[in-house]
Amino acid sequence: MRFFLLNLLEMIKEIYNKYLENPVITTDSRSVPVGSIFFALKGDSFDGNQFAKVALEAGASIAVIDDPNYFTEGCVLVDNVLRALQHLANYHRNRLHLKVIGITGSNGKTTTKELLATVLSTKYNVYATKGNLNNHIGVPLTLLSLTGQTEIAIVEMGANHPGDIKELVEIAEPNFGLITNIGRAHLGGFGSFEGVVNTKAELYEFIAKKNGAIFYNQENSILSDLVSKFNLQDKSIPYCKVCNNPNVVYSDNPFLTLSVEVDGMREVFKSSLVGDYNIENILAAVTVGRSFGVDVQNIKRAIEGYIPTNNRSQFIRTAKNVVIMDAYNANPSSMELAILNFSRLDGEKKVVILGEMFELGEYSYEEHSRIITLLNSMNFCGVFLVGKGFENITNSYRVFENSDDLAGFIQNNPIEEATILVKGSRGVKLEKVYDFL
Repeated sequence: MRFFLLNLLEMIKEIYNKYLENPVITTDSRSVPVGSIFFALKGDSFDGNQFAKVALEAGASIAVIDDPNYFTEGCVLVDNVLRALQHLANYHRNRLHLKVIGITGSNGKTTTKELLATVLSTKYNVYATKGNLNNHIGVPLTLLSLTGQTEIAIVEMGANHPGDIKELVEIAEPNFGLITNIGRAHLGGFGSFEGVVNTKAELYEFIAKKNGAIFYNQENSILSDLVSKFNLQDKSIPYCKVCNNPNVVYSDNPFLTLSVEVDGMREVFKSSLVGDYNIENILAAVTVGRSFGVDVQNIKRAIEGYIPTNNRSQFIRTAKNVVIMDAYNANPSSMELAILNFSRLDGEKKVVILGEMFELGEYSYEEHSRIITLLNSMNFCGVFLVGKGFENITNSYRVFENSDDLAGFIQNNPIEEATILVKGSRGVKLEKVYDFL
């Protein structure tokens, strides 16, 4: 990322000088803060170059474009707007004296990121990825939100295709790395589970080259193998349920409670998280916090004060039911864990609402069939499925084409006095069903 052509480096310096005057970036011509820098990004159905003049008229200090046909006064012409944004972010990152923690994984990376941010914020000035800004555009925007006062940046990194993590770590240059886990996610883009492993491993590979350190679950055999592969044993800080914390116990009816031995003392962490799959997320927060010198009692207060939002493992009591809303995202691994955990929770009348899993490619039928097989082994009072991924697989459960159809059905056939799991890919929009539960 640092190997600029001379003209590109000079161009980045020119843009950076403008950025220092008013460090605000926008990529949306409909929202242009006065003095901000507009980057004319392209998408499948739009070309930001067409809106450069609009952005300048709205108050942008400069507009970065890559199509000379739209050049006007106030524009900076580059070869590729996206690459310019990424180079600018990397240039800024390397002028700040801070630590960067890079987080990726198939499941739990956002929850882990938020727990880490909550814990570390008790001692440091922390900035963490907002929302889902974890891709080739979101990571640069995250870095360009950092200031000279930021002490620790927590950068979430998502991946859909081979090489995605390599691209992101070269932009963010993390000092520390954390892979939550590696599961069967985005198989359509990666081509195979091995492709998922190799792509997530790009974080470890970068950390090894940069002589950084990683945090990892030593009970996860895939991660342990990668630690050995990249010779990170001496640069790793493990966390797990058995090796480092031999007295972990948990209950999750409904909320997860951990009793963990930290620094030779037993501490009980009462969280507002649902699901035993969150155990490792909490242990990661405890381990990272202690490694950065955060007092145990501050870690405890931070974890106990964290309330999940945005349809992630939310426990909600409605007027008629108890709802576990976990519809922010879904892949085969997280879907299986959610169902298994739900089966262990107390509740006489348990209902499951599942949305299809996207981006599975040729593996879609196989993975959705696997979920049906798991459901068949359970004894739930009701199962409702949404999306084409579940079509033509089972006659045991009703399949709805979309969330609107399911919402209409529930409106006419109310579910009452039940404990309900709602889980599915974000694109299914299962949150539409919530108002009728």
